[in-house]
Amino acid sequence: MPHETLSKHLFHWESQPLQWAMRLRVALYLAQALDYCSIKGRSLYHDLNAYRVLFDQDCNPRLSCFGLMKNSRDGKSYSTNLAFTPPEYMRTGRVIAESVVYSFGTILLDLLSGKHIPPSHALDLIRGKNFQMLTDSCLEGQFSNDDGTELVRIASRCLQYEPRERPNAKSVVAALTPLQKRTDVSSLVLMGVSKEPEQATQLSNLSPLGDACSRMDLTAIHEILEKIGYSGDEGVTDELSFQMWSSQLQDSLNGKKRGDNAFRAKDFTTAIECYTNFTESGTMVSPTVYVRRCLCYLMNNKAQEALGDAMQAQVINPDWSTALYLQAAALLSLGMDNDARETLKDAVALDSETKGN
Repeated sequence: MPHETLSKHLFHWESQPLQWAMRLRVALYLAQALDYCSIKGRSLYHDLNAYRVLFDQDCNPRLSCFGLMKNSRDGKSYSTNLAFTPPEYMRTGRVIAESVVYSFGTILLDLLSGKHIPPSHALDLIRGKNFQMLTDSCLEGQFSNDDGTELVRIASRCLQYEPRERPNAKSVVAALTPLQKRTDVSSLVLMGVSKEPEQATQLSNLSPLGDACSRMDLTAIHEILEKIGYSGDEGVTDELSFQMWSSQLQDSLNGKKRGDNAFRAKDFTTAIECYTNFTESGTMVSPTVYVRRCLCYLMNNKAQEALGDAMQAQVINPDWSTALYLQAAALLSLGMDNDARETLKDAVALDSETKGN
């Protein structure tokens, strides 16, 4: 997420403050993310705040998964400034789905004011019909009184003391959608970030594998991986190197061999199955197996799984540029061209460093 957090752009901005249209977009995207989480059975999100909202390479706002803690279903874990804590948490020590909507209301106040204002203080101003005092002076002239009043109304509903009186995320999405402005303008423009012209992912000094990955030539990648064999496993030590030969190890090696035969025959579905059984057995560690399965996933249009395997291969053998090249191919398949280009640069640098040593 290269464009950092909502907190920075709201409270610590350097070049320009967030425009009104972008603030409304942040609110809508965040509400949509919370609605999605609720649909997926993960309605609890702990300590939702401006630091949890990140901006991707296109400056679109995204909800960090950090708040979706493993134990979020019981509602017990929570940590924040008490001035911003949902009232029911103070009473019961638990958060519920409606607590997340309360926290969302505090973010709406952040977006309106450009400051982190305690809800109790903000609600006093709202009830006194002095909501103009909440408004960020940087937004002067960017929105109508009706739009400002509507956003304050939505925030007030989210910040109701009784959880049952708050709207759900789907209702918030419906309320925020009509308020959206400049929907035809990209987030990059609204954020004042100039995007570099699209460039072909071509670099000098690319190895044959790097060139094949940059062109997404999966056939060429397959031929090269088959030719280099298990060179990436050199220097990788596993626990079984010091254990007695066992039937479990033999079965694992036989499974890998079947996977290699399927890989060689371009039966990529069977290769995935065999390599998966090998990795899940836990008897041996092989970055080459992950790289080969990565390519098999790419051949089966499963780019996300391919990226995971290429990253795992790098974890096992950080000095193996092949893992980085395959990461770049997976990123290109996911449409993440800028990230792919940076990964190719890292792979080229690693190749140069290896040759220098």
